[in-house]
Amino acid sequence: MKITAAVVAEKSAPFELRELELEAPRSDEVLVRIVATGICQTDLHVRDQEYPVPLPAVLGHEGAGVVEAVGAAVSSVRRGDHVVLSYQACGHCRPCLQGRYPYCRRAFEANFGCARLDGSAGLHNGVGPDVHGHFFGQSSFATYSLATERNVVKVPRDVPLELLGPLGCGLQTGAGAVLNSLKIPAGASLAVFGSGAVGLAAIMAAKAAGAHMVVAVDVNPARLELAGELGASHVLDPRGVDLRDALTAIVPGGLDFVLEITARPEMLKAAVDVLAPLGTAALIGGAPQGTEASVDMNTLLFGRTVRGIIQGDSIPQLFVPQLIEMYRAGRFPFDRLVRFYELEQINQAVADMRRGATVKPILRVSAP
Repeated sequence: MKITAAVVAEKSAPFELRELELEAPRSDEVLVRIVATGICQTDLHVRDQEYPVPLPAVLGHEGAGVVEAVGAAVSSVRRGDHVVLSYQACGHCRPCLQGRYPYCRRAFEANFGCARLDGSAGLHNGVGPDVHGHFFGQSSFATYSLATERNVVKVPRDVPLELLGPLGCGLQTGAGAVLNSLKIPAGASLAVFGSGAVGLAAIMAAKAAGAHMVVAVDVNPARLELAGELGASHVLDPRGVDLRDALTAIVPGGLDFVLEITARPEMLKAAVDVLAPLGTAALIGGAPQGTEASVDMNTLLFGRTVRGIIQGDSIPQLFVPQLIEMYRAGRFPFDRLVRFYELEQINQAVADMRRGATVKPILRVSAP
């Protein structure tokens, strides 16, 4: 079938709309008409080739849409279902068999390889060199997407579908880090370094979990203000202050948990330095490949833990519905992060996101 997609042709190039061809779904695949799709920082990392992803490509990995057709082996969704698209995993390796799908041994290949796991491609350019697809098993910057049964999540029809795409990546990453990975208990203290969509999702989840002290750290005043409204007990601009001293003044004795989302090496070191004994610093932000950070080894001797988190340790088919129920109950008001754009406005949406004017841009692609 013919589709329209936003293609990035070369490193740091603007997205351009093109007509492409999409294959019919294979036996395990799901054809989804994309209603809306979020833009995530990872899309921009790939556009700028901070990760080795082949170009030209159709990116996008926070899709939401309506099932148009399913392969013969698909049983969990059917035509007409509303779905959110999430990350891809092989389903067969040791981590997958343990239910740890974000840590799939083929995770990079499955999500950044821009092909099916058998190496084939379902997206084609009618004229000229082929365009790569299957980004995160979806490539949702398009009118239609081929996903698989493994990375589609059926969602209720009574929640606005155009709002839900970011639950499949950025928002489940931040909220899942708090609720699934760290299981932050009531009364705990937490600092969140970076108050974009992922950080604000973590702050909302921490409030829902009953964390006592939640400190948002960012250089954007508007985002700090929003963080305070969404659950942060304190906000902190690290410019012009000693971050360690400032956090110690807020939480004497150190923090129980720190989430590092900025992907800046000095911030990961700071995250470890401000932990209380037995505290945990978790890295979520994706830095360019090869980025290194130094940590005082003696600091770790006091029971402190440093760990990485992918996708908030979420199983999307379980966690996305949980977040939707929290939203319905008023405990996860992620609609306050969102600004809508049309697909043809993708470059404007990216520009607004990069300069901090929009927290979570969502591209409207088609009517629900």
